[in-house]
Amino acid sequence: MLLELIRKRRSIRRYLGKPVEAEKVQLLIEAALRAPSSRGLNPWEFIVVDQAELLEKLALAKEHSSSFLKNAPLGIVICADPDRCDVWIEDASIAATYLQLVAESLGLGSCWIQIRRRQHSPTKTAAEYVREVLGIPEQLEVEAIIAIGYPAETLPPHSQAELDRKKIHVNRY
Repeated sequence: MLLELIRKRRSIRRYLGKPVEAEKVQLLIEAALRAPSSRGLNPWEFIVVDQAELLEKLALAKEHSSSFLKNAPLGIVICADPDRCDVWIEDASIAATYLQLVAESLGLGSCWIQIRRRQHSPTKTAAEYVREVLGIPEQLEVEAIIAIGYPAETLPPHSQAELDRKKIHVNRY
């Protein structure tokens, strides 16, 4: 059941050295390509990265919170074309979420690395850096990288008590 998957999924930042099998990578790609998009425009594109040297370079994309990517066996970079769709950010985010849920269903851990609107250095954005490392065309915006691999850590699901039910409003704020 999807809700059970959502309940147990946590952001995993430590991975075993085991590579993700090609069959599982293909299922992840299928999930990303099946993600819904506004008006069916599918503005997203995905770069599947499994080369250790590229993952090490991508781990340096941001000033903070991306270094764990160097130990992941797989990273999927999510880009989109803003000229193709005005809600490319939402469409790319839906695809990223699909990737994370399917990863969980396959026994893999994952963690979202936000790239859009983050800095690599004082003079370069994280998106510019990722674009340079991977040769991404200028018209594409880089939304995120999803780190994926077999978990080397187990985190307990968030409890019902941790859910902030004050965020829920019915009919009116």
